[in-house]
Amino acid sequence: MTEKDAGAPGLARLAGLIADETRAACLLALLDGRAWTAGELARHAGVAASTLSEHLGKLVAGGLLAEERQGRHRYVRLADDRVAQLVEDLAAQVAPQAAARRPRTLRASSAGSAMARGRTCYDHLAGRLGIAVTDALTGRGLLRQDTGFALTDAGLGWFDAAGIPLPPTGRRPLARACLDWTERRPHLAGVAGAALCRHALDAGWCLRIGSERAVKVTPAGERALSELLGIDAAVLR
Repeated sequence: MTEKDAGAPGLARLAGLIADETRAACLLALLDGRAWTAGELARHAGVAASTLSEHLGKLVAGGLLAEERQGRHRYVRLADDRVAQLVEDLAAQVAPQAAARRPRTLRASSAGSAMARGRTCYDHLAGRLGIAVTDALTGRGLLRQDTGFALTDAGLGWFDAAGIPLPPTGRRPLARACLDWTERRPHLAGVAGAALCRHALDAGWCLRIGSERAVKVTPAGERALSELLGIDAAVLR
């Protein structure tokens, strides 16, 4: 095998891990950034617990999931933000095809609308909410998108003034573009995106709704986003 082909076996193994509907359903569910029990994921995927356990073992062994145990419960989560980015990017490639299929029930339609309006993408905001925040940051000169996402000096000052600390980045970029699979445009990810999302949830600007990743902006959040970024509340509803 030539040097050029050296990564092919690893890529094939990774693709094989994801190329299963049950495992794909688990990965998408875990994009909410939380740890799930095996039982919760089994119910979500619609398979028996024994079947799900086998799938989780493969995902953990392949480095896509991390697991921890508390008493009798086994919890799993995405291994890191790079796995989350991979799953979200792949989901964005099939979103138009999925959107073409009409929801079969009113409940499914409502859930889809809620996800499109606002959701978490691993640990940052997505959907129309995420795009509105990204556009507002860009329009105010706090975020640059011309050569990739980057916070400006004014942007760093804005996070500080808003009381949203930005932890050391390590290997993770401070700001990164993540393609939104419903809006087909990039929203803010990276350390800054995660910090903003965490603050929005902790401060009560957003509340998680339903059993998936959807979030709803509260009246307090509407006021805060209007005052801090000039976002019209109507855009958030």
